[in-house]
Amino acid sequence: MISHYDDPMPVSKGRKQANKRPTPPSHKPKAIDTKGPSPTWYVVTMFSLMAVGVLVILANYIGLFGATSNTYLLIGLVGIGVGFTMTMDYR
Repeated sequence: MISHYDDPMPVSKGRKQANKRPTPPSHKPKAIDTKGPSPTWYVVTMFSLMAVGVLVILANYIGLFGATSNTYLLIGLVGIGVGFTMTMDYR
């Protein structure tokens, strides 16, 4: 009687060795966009809109414009929003 235990254990083929070096790119990298820094007026306008928006909202709730109004709140929020939108093009 032959048992399956008499057969030799199959030998694994093993894994292929990994390539140690990365493959070089097939194309040249594109040049980086060099627009330079943002102009001074742009930076001043950006931060001024945000600051004026905050001041308008604070002045509205302190009562400097009379009774509090949602119009002043909206004006302040638009100023802050436009200032933050300008930060996307800031370099």
